[in-house]
Amino acid sequence: MPFCLSLPNSRISPLLRHAPPIRCQSARVVIAGESNMAANSLRVAAAQMTSINDLAANFATCSGLVKEAAAAGAKLICFPESFSFIGAKDGDSLKIAQPLDGPILQQYCSLARESGIWLSLGGFQEKASDDEHLFNTHVVVDDAGNIRSTYRKIHLFDVDIPGGRAYNEGSFTEPGKNVVATDSPIGRLGLTVCYDLRFPELYQQLRFQHEAQVLLVPAAFTKVTGLAHWEILLRARAIETQCYVIAAAQAGQHNDKRESHGETLIIDPWGAVVGRLPDRLSTGIAIADIDLSLIDSVREKMPIAKHRKPIEFWKSASL
Repeated sequence: MPFCLSLPNSRISPLLRHAPPIRCQSARVVIAGESNMAANSLRVAAAQMTSINDLAANFATCSGLVKEAAAAGAKLICFPESFSFIGAKDGDSLKIAQPLDGPILQQYCSLARESGIWLSLGGFQEKASDDEHLFNTHVVVDDAGNIRSTYRKIHLFDVDIPGGRAYNEGSFTEPGKNVVATDSPIGRLGLTVCYDLRFPELYQQLRFQHEAQVLLVPAAFTKVTGLAHWEILLRARAIETQCYVIAAAQAGQHNDKRESHGETLIIDPWGAVVGRLPDRLSTGIAIADIDLSLIDSVREKMPIAKHRKPIEFWKSASL
C-alpha cells in the first residue's frame, strides 16, 4: 500500500482542522483531499522523474505525466530541474542548449496547449550570450501554450559534496539577476530553482515584495544533501513565508556519475506535507488542492507581515 501522511484531528493545529484529509489512490498518482474540495481550492500536480541524456525519452515521460495530471483535474503540473535533459558527461548540456523559442521548449508549449494545463518547467537549458554558458531557466507555460514567465537561477551550485563528487555549475552557467513572480490559476507563483532553496532572503522577497502565494522549487538535489536537508528546508520556507511550496524532484540514478535524492513534496503554509509520492525514487505525480483561504487564515492568525522589521531597522540595530 502507498504511504501518505495522515494525522489524527487531535494532533492538527486549529488552523488546519478544516483542511481536507490526505488519501492515497495509487502508487503512481497520489491525491490529497480529493473530496469535498473548497470552492476556492485548486488542484496542482508535482512530478517526479529520472531524466537522462535523451530528449525524446524525457519528453515521452513528461507527456505521460501531463496526461495523468490533466485527467486528475490539475490546473498546473510542476516538473523538476533539468526535466528535458541531464547529460552523461561534462559539456552535454551546453551542446543541447537552445533559446526559448527553439524546438525543445516549443514542444512542451504544444503539450501544454493540447492538454489544456499550465506547466512549470524548472531548469531548462536556455542558450546564453556565448557558446560557453547557458542559463538554468524556470519557465511557466499557460494552458494556451504561451510562455507566461521565466526565471533564471540566481544561486549556482558550486559545491564539493562531503563523501561525494564536486559540482561547478558556475563554470558553464550564467547566473540570473531578477526575482520573478507571476499570476496563475492557482494563485501568485514565486519562481526559484534547486540550490536557491538554501537562501531564504530570495523567498522573503517573493513573499513580502512580490506577494507570492505559492513557491515553486523544482530541483535535482543530490542524494547526500537531499537526505540531510531537503524536506527540512522546504518546510522552513513554507512556514517562514506562509506560502504553499511545490517541490518537484529528480529521482534516482541518471548515469554512472549522477544520482538525485527524489521525494517530491507539496507543503501547505502551516508547514504540513499535504502531497508526497509513496516511493521517493519512483516516476509519478503527487496531487494536492491549493486552498487560498488557508493562506489567508494562516496569515491573519499569525501576522508576520505586520511584525517583521524593515531592512533599515537591522542596519541601525547592528553595532
